[in-house]
Amino acid sequence: MTDSSTAFLGRQPILDRDKQLVAFELLFRGGKENRAEVTNDTEATAVVLTRAFSDLGIDAALGSGLGFINCDANLLLSDAIEVLPCDRIVLEILETVDPTPEVLARCRVLRDKGFMLALDDYIGAEDRFRELLAMVDFIKVDIQPLDEAALRALTARLLPLGVPLLAEKVDTQAQADLCRDLGFELFQGYFFARPTILAQRKLDHNEMTLLRLLGLVMQDADTEELESVVKPDPSLTVNLLRLVNSAGSGLRSPVHSLRHAITALGRRPLQRWIQLLLFARPGSHSQNDPLMILAATRGRTMEILAGTPDSSLYRLRDEAFLAGIVSLLPALLMTPMDDILKGLPVSATLSAAVRERAGPLGALLHLVETLEGADQDAFLAALAHCPGIAPMAVFAAEASAMTWASQIGKPVSE
Repeated sequence: MTDSSTAFLGRQPILDRDKQLVAFELLFRGGKENRAEVTNDTEATAVVLTRAFSDLGIDAALGSGLGFINCDANLLLSDAIEVLPCDRIVLEILETVDPTPEVLARCRVLRDKGFMLALDDYIGAEDRFRELLAMVDFIKVDIQPLDEAALRALTARLLPLGVPLLAEKVDTQAQADLCRDLGFELFQGYFFARPTILAQRKLDHNEMTLLRLLGLVMQDADTEELESVVKPDPSLTVNLLRLVNSAGSGLRSPVHSLRHAITALGRRPLQRWIQLLLFARPGSHSQNDPLMILAATRGRTMEILAGTPDSSLYRLRDEAFLAGIVSLLPALLMTPMDDILKGLPVSATLSAAVRERAGPLGALLHLVETLEGADQDAFLAALAHCPGIAPMAVFAAEASAMTWASQIGKPVSE
């Protein structure tokens, strides 16, 4: 029996062909068991639902997108599933579900009630799932066990069905490019956060300006100097004001000038927003930018865990958020970490943490990184290297960070 008080909510992003976030799959992770095995799918999914919709709230858990949730036969046939918001939830029918007449009839009822259905981990058993394939809204294909020839053959059989294909466990840009070329519409995985390093790439003007600005804030430069760096670039000005005016900033009313933003926020919060500004690409909507959401959640989770006064990491609290953000800059800028750090006045502690995951700050960074996957063994191993941090403290920090990140891009109420 799973102890729901130590159960963690995992999220894996689902992106469209433009790398915009459209959904999360909500995953079960136990917080105390020694292994990641889930022997009761119904119970595991019930824990996910409790965490996502009771503790967090649907907007914090899903943002503006959809939520994919695993369903075994028991959950699919139960009345409990009908309390979920049908316009936000996609029910993933597990590959272990036998498509009996009873299951097929239930799927038709759920479709009539407005639920969307997905067939999970499809491997090409057309005869067995023929009737189910005719009523699902998505087909999920696990690409990991398939070589390119097998993936091409399977895709060729599925495309004529006219059902959107979702490639899951996409870990590299090359895998994403192949699936896109084959006709997949959706992509699940962290390929967008895996850096493609271009050794000779030079940072563009916008990126250089932001790194310079971040360095000045870290050195406590005068307000006038900070303002003079941002003002010549209208897109940076707009993006900074948009982020600062997000509901997550803590300001009670919107600000309309750079000087007001700098003085109203204070230096530590301003530094945090400038770090996030690196991820706010011109023209993008931060609530749908997966790298922005990942960076914000990672940095804020670390900041919360290090910010408890009795924590052994308390002395590192000022660097915790920065470490989370900087750890993702190689993926954003497609530039080696060493080149990025040359332009920032970071401490040796932070440098060792983001380069090698060394020291207490590096251990905390690694722990938070494991929250982004579904490998519970990796999480428990990382937790063992962070003495004094309890599983429930990690969950509470992650939940709070998800809520905070979901506010980025939402305007402050007038």
